[in-house]
Amino acid sequence: MPNGSLLIGLTVGLFILGTISGMLGLGVAFAAVPFLGLFLPDLVHQVQPLSLLLNGITALAATYGFARSGFVEWKRAIPLAVVTTVVAPIGSYAAQFVPQMYIWYLYFAAVLYLAYRLFRPVKQRGTQEENFTLALILAVPISILSGLLGVGPGFLLMPALILLGFETKKAAGINAFAVTPPSFSALIPHLSTAQWDVNLTVALLLAGAIGSFLGARITSLYLPGARVKQLFGLLIVVMTLYKIYTLFK
Repeated sequence: MPNGSLLIGLTVGLFILGTISGMLGLGVAFAAVPFLGLFLPDLVHQVQPLSLLLNGITALAATYGFARSGFVEWKRAIPLAVVTTVVAPIGSYAAQFVPQMYIWYLYFAAVLYLAYRLFRPVKQRGTQEENFTLALILAVPISILSGLLGVGPGFLLMPALILLGFETKKAAGINAFAVTPPSFSALIPHLSTAQWDVNLTVALLLAGAIGSFLGARITSLYLPGARVKQLFGLLIVVMTLYKIYTLFK
């Protein structure tokens, strides 16, 4: 169990990450994995199960925040959620057997590529229905990879929706709901081997949920869509580069 000062620091840090991830329509896991990895030594049995649980709760809170402003398109969010929920446990199960360093390499490669694409102009291709069909197809490999990484599919699905031409705030609302159930389904293969600290888990869940709801409301009411896209790209680059530094220093 972390000491008092470390518990407070982790809780405050998770609240900040939850707020930022809520602004982007994400669960917090994409940022929580490298953040918690700085303090918890076991990626697969400590960091991943805790991050997946946090991801589901924070994505649910963000969904509520976006839904209040009408940014959740349920007819697209629900089928997307079905696909991600069914497929995500495949990657999560595979994580039990893949060396941790390889998982980190996949994580770094994925987020850096997506950050690069997000800072380039998005060209509209095809109709909204054609693009959504492609999003459903892409959700399959995205969910497997995200389950392997223990981060939930949101950090890959959100930029995929943007790059397919969905308006940023609506992409965030769709994504927030679509990644909620697969976060819990991807957690199932970890349950038998997960190592939990109850006090830490409860504190982070509360901090993440409150932060995510506030973040979703900030985006819904005040933040331009272009800034959301840029914020997403910047955040994943900063978090990933910092984790690379800690791994190789």
